[in-house]
Amino acid sequence: MEKVLFAVLTLVYLELSMRVVSAPICSYGQAGCHVPSLADLFERVIQQSSRMHSVSSDLHSEFEQYFFPRKNLIRKRKCHTYDILTPEDKENAQKLGREQLTEVIVRLLQAWGEPLSELYQSMSQDQNQDFNLYSSNKALEISGILHELKDGVTIITEKMKLLGVLSNTVGYNSPESLVPSSAFYTQADLDSMDHHDLLYCFRRDSNKAKNYLRILKCTTLPEPDC
Repeated sequence: MEKVLFAVLTLVYLELSMRVVSAPICSYGQAGCHVPSLADLFERVIQQSSRMHSVSSDLHSEFEQYFFPRKNLIRKRKCHTYDILTPEDKENAQKLGREQLTEVIVRLLQAWGEPLSELYQSMSQDQNQDFNLYSSNKALEISGILHELKDGVTIITEKMKLLGVLSNTVGYNSPESLVPSSAFYTQADLDSMDHHDLLYCFRRDSNKAKNYLRILKCTTLPEPDC
C-alpha cells in the first residue's frame, strides 16, 4: 500500500512540476487545471524533443558555417554515448518491447546533462565574440529543453506504470535511483571532443530520442497514422 501511495504522490509531484502551455496541471481537476492524458503527455514530449533536435541542428549548422565554411568535414566520430545500444532504424526500434525502448530513451537523455552544461560553460567563455553570444544562448536553450524533456519522460514512465503498461523496473523514481551523466563517459572522452564533435553527437542522439518517443507512443497508443 505504501509503495502504491508513493508512486501516486511521485506522479502528482512530477505532473505539477511539468510546464503546460494551455493550463496548469493538477491532480484533482480544480477550476482552471488540466489533468493530462497519456496521449497529451506523449504529444508534449514529442514536441519538446522535436524542438530540441531542431535547435541543436541549427547550432551545429551555424557552427560549421562560421568555423569551417569551405572544409569537407566528413570523418568518423566516436560519441561518448557509443556504448548505449540503440536500434539503427524504425523497424528494429519497433521490435523492442516498451520496457527496452523506454530504457534506451532514458539512458540517452541522462547521458547528455553534464556534457551540455560543460558545452555551454565553454562556449560562454569562448573568445570568438561574433559567435560567442549566439552559440552560448543556443547551448543554454538546449540544456533547458533537455531538462524539461527528462522531466516529461519521467512523468510518462510513471503514468505508464500506474496504468500497467510498463513494469516498475523501468526508468527512475527518486533522486537516489538517478544515473549521473558521468556514468556514460570519462572526462577523457569529453576532453578529446571539440565543440563541433559534441554538437554532431548531440544532434544525432536528439534525433534518435525524438524518433524513439514517436515509436514508443505508437506501440503504447496505436493510431491509424502510426
